[in-house]
Amino acid sequence: MRYVVSNQSKVEMSQLITATAPTGYAARNEQYWRRNLAVCVFGSFTTLVSLSMLLPFLPLYVRQLGVESQSAVIEWSGVAFSATFLGTAVTAPLWGRLADRYGRKPMLVRAALGMAVVMSLIGVAHSVQQLVVLRLIAGLIGGYASASTVMIGTQAPRERAGWALGILSTGALAGNLVGPLIGGMLPGIFGIRGTFFAGAAMIAVAALLTITLVKEDFNRGDAKASATRTASAETPKANYGVVAALLATAMMVLLANMSIEPIITVYIGGLNVTPDHVASIAGVVMACSALGSMLTAARLGALADRIGSWNVIVVCLVLTGITMIPQAFVHQWWQLAGLRVLMGMTLAGLLPSIAKLARSAVHESRAGQMLGYLQSAQFGGQVIGPVIGGQIGVLFGLHSVFFATGGVLLACAGLAHWARTR
Repeated sequence: MRYVVSNQSKVEMSQLITATAPTGYAARNEQYWRRNLAVCVFGSFTTLVSLSMLLPFLPLYVRQLGVESQSAVIEWSGVAFSATFLGTAVTAPLWGRLADRYGRKPMLVRAALGMAVVMSLIGVAHSVQQLVVLRLIAGLIGGYASASTVMIGTQAPRERAGWALGILSTGALAGNLVGPLIGGMLPGIFGIRGTFFAGAAMIAVAALLTITLVKEDFNRGDAKASATRTASAETPKANYGVVAALLATAMMVLLANMSIEPIITVYIGGLNVTPDHVASIAGVVMACSALGSMLTAARLGALADRIGSWNVIVVCLVLTGITMIPQAFVHQWWQLAGLRVLMGMTLAGLLPSIAKLARSAVHESRAGQMLGYLQSAQFGGQVIGPVIGGQIGVLFGLHSVFFATGGVLLACAGLAHWARTR
């Protein structure tokens, strides 16, 4: 017996299949992403304030923990500061993958609570080795800003993702900018150890707001089904050459920016600055790039939504590379500060645009893991950059660091142009 299916029945069947198909993660969370963005901005700000505020007094704390010689104090301070970035670089892909499986909110809560506990433990450390280990653990189990990037990068609509990630980047940059300023004041009020407890309290507030205010519609069953569909032959494969170019560009951007950090103080000392003011002026100059990025991060993210992320990446890489080179020819510290502000303004468009492209490069079920790899590449650049910059400065002179990093950024612009054609 033959059964004839009418065109009307076919239409109704198609509508039924569409209605019962699982809705995408971004669509299900469209009503939440703006409020979640506000909480994530505050949480990223407070956690990065707590992590960066130890910069002004880190050598003092290392000395308080029993290290006596000046060279050893400098060495241990560098190791302790870099340990957090190293830990985050190692575990960011893991947390991103778990976010795809179990949801983005649990990763935010885990990061905030873990960092609050570890920050308190740093305040009771009894040796410099314990300090380094605890800073490493803070990176391994923490990473609130990274988890925020995964949540907002996958929840925000594609047409608003660049703007949202730019706003999130502004909060993180503000934390890195304000942290050292607060760290210069709090030890005089609470003492060095008490400052760590104050930082832990700030992170605990962020954890409480995350638990109570952040909303997420995550269905683990849908995530498994989506992952199964991703593995099918019908799902287009990611362009791994383009993905590799994105990760390499993200790493090189942070590497180039951080490569200047080890030589800034020494470089400023040769710009007619009195020894008594070198440290304070160096802090101002270091903060200038973050200040410039805060001014333009959201605007450049929105621009990427309008004209395309690749266009913003290529232009910003070229402009950042160009503004890096004149820094080798300044004669006054304020000239260097002005150029660092301009560099920060162009640098701000890179990471949000790269994150938006990384999200779109893979299926939604793997977006968290992909953004985790991106965070790992960025933190890897933060760890490697100061080491390479210091070595170049020692071997070839301080001015060569600016030429080298400018050249790296211009080369990355060529790589991004190639990736855009793919």
